[in-house]
Amino acid sequence: MRNTEQKSVILEVLQTHKDHPTADQLYSEVRERLPKISLGTVYRNLEKLSSSGVIMKLELGGNQKRFDPNPMDHYHFRCITCSSIEDLPQDLKVDLPDINSETRSNRVILGTTLEYYGYCEECAANKILN
Repeated sequence: MRNTEQKSVILEVLQTHKDHPTADQLYSEVRERLPKISLGTVYRNLEKLSSSGVIMKLELGGNQKRFDPNPMDHYHFRCITCSSIEDLPQDLKVDLPDINSETRSNRVILGTTLEYYGYCEECAANKILN
């Protein structure tokens, strides 16, 4: 994958986030540094970065795609009220069911996604107060 200034800036901006931004959110921030960049360029570069394993693309809960600067396997929590997404602790261990050979036959399994969802701390507090 060829490294361009645009790709470098997109990656640098993404790495400042812990909130798993959308492409639109990143586009707004990248434009501050590269005013002539297009939304399509941001989308294309995010797709290239995720397909090459540099970043992780999240397609959770049917919402907009989000991007995570941490490409390592880890779990996420999504708030069903405000749609925030956060990483769960790295040491969280979950025993996933083993896929037997009959289930795997004629399939190539590339990975798995586990998403926890509920109310984030702020939304939970608002639910209790209301």
